[in-house]
Amino acid sequence: MLVGRVSRRRFLTDISLYWLTATAASSARLHREPARGHTPYSVPVGAAVLANDITQSVRTPAERPYDIRHWSEFDRGGHFAAMEVPELLTADIRDFFHSLVGETAEPRRPR
Repeated sequence: MLVGRVSRRRFLTDISLYWLTATAASSARLHREPARGHTPYSVPVGAAVLANDITQSVRTPAERPYDIRHWSEFDRGGHFAAMEVPELLTADIRDFFHSLVGETAEPRRPR
């Protein structure tokens, strides 16, 4: 759950936009198709498991349909990580993409 970082109005606005644009249905489909026998996805995947998310991912079943290249588990944050812990999510996304291109330099931090 959000802990004082985001107003109720902002939270509900973001959820409404997500739901009303049908993105929710498209996102749900991605998790259903592999279970129905569709071809596993071959694109590299990065996963961030946040302590307060609605569901908790387990790596072993996630590796069946996805090419997991980056897996992180955090002790804070939830389903709306971009609003709750933006600095944590940003650093993790950068780490994922740096690992794909083989960069060894430290990730750049926002100014």
